[in-house]
Amino acid sequence: MQYRRLGNTGLKVSEISLGSWLTYGGYVDSEPAIRTIHRAYDLGINFFDTANVYMRGEAEKVVGQAIKSFDRESIVLATKVFWPMGEGPNDRGLSRKHIIEQANASLKRLDVDYVDIYYAHRFDPETPLEETLRAFDDLVRQGKVLYLGVSEWTAEQISEAVHLADKKLLDRIVVNQPQYNMFHRVIEKEVIPVSEKHGIGQVVWSPLAQGVLAGKYRKGETLPEGSRATTNNKSIEKFLSDAHLDQVEQLTKVANELEISLSQLAIAWILRQPNVASALVGASRPEQIEENVKASGIVLTEETLTQIEQILG
Repeated sequence: MQYRRLGNTGLKVSEISLGSWLTYGGYVDSEPAIRTIHRAYDLGINFFDTANVYMRGEAEKVVGQAIKSFDRESIVLATKVFWPMGEGPNDRGLSRKHIIEQANASLKRLDVDYVDIYYAHRFDPETPLEETLRAFDDLVRQGKVLYLGVSEWTAEQISEAVHLADKKLLDRIVVNQPQYNMFHRVIEKEVIPVSEKHGIGQVVWSPLAQGVLAGKYRKGETLPEGSRATTNNKSIEKFLSDAHLDQVEQLTKVANELEISLSQLAIAWILRQPNVASALVGASRPEQIEENVKASGIVLTEETLTQIEQILG
């Protein structure tokens, strides 16, 4: 496993990180989830990601249980706040009240004294940005959070937050967590350039387009039983078009020529971006993470990158 600096910080994270969205706390039983986290750690992954909203706190509990046997200093632990955690009007968003209450609740569920990274899971147009940044800054000053991040914020929102933090002498955002894969490249135009300018690194989710870029799904074939596509997961539908599945066939040939798997090709392609610190993968079984970690350190030639670009159009 190779490691990269997170933005302009001194923090080093594994090129492959393990997330718990759509997996731990419900979709996958606790026992295989914990075995997968332990296997990831053994393979050199030091970066584990979760969120309060994943199964309404249950994913955090599973992650907390799994990491008990690790030296706390040896891992980078991230969680998030924004989405509803109750039915009340203040049980959501990025108000000071919701941030502080949910940070304390997450620490309790994870059974740790601090998290390394705390993300604003989305932008909150209903809360003044300064209120959000001050609440985050307070958590940093209290030692409950070490680094601040955002997820799926626009380039304009990121810039505004950086300038406001500098003006008010508040702790800065150092990491962004966007969706990024061969089929979803929105961040390349504005978010990555703005992030590079301000020393912000990317930790990207859905690097395998929810399994489509792992070769799980084939054109004209029945969806695999128990796969995400069969669990009423709407977010995977856009990746299952005939056009994308045709591209998967062509990309598989490229991977075969390189004697690597399609998933390793897809992750290595993401890691070609120097602004990307880590590719966040999901795994429900230890063997899945064993496959994905082999992408760390794979360097694709210019010829291969050009070939991939032609396939992606």
